[in-house]
Amino acid sequence: MGLISYNNLFKLLIDKGIRKTELAQMADISSTTLAKLSKNQYVSMEVLVKICICLDCTFDDIVEIIAEERKVCGGITREE
Repeated sequence: MGLISYNNLFKLLIDKGIRKTELAQMADISSTTLAKLSKNQYVSMEVLVKICICLDCTFDDIVEIIAEERKVCGGITREE
């Protein structure tokens, strides 16, 4: 499974002058979910949609998937 990064989200917040706690209030997400985002842990699609709506952006603007050295795609393991 690939690793996930929300660094783009936090860069976007800086660019827009929005603090993490403000985002949590705007998007109606819990402090627990905010902590998961800060730790680059998985969150629900619903949370990502709420954030995108609040920030008027797309998933690509806030989420980055970082591939591992070995990746399983469709049951076939391949080297990157």
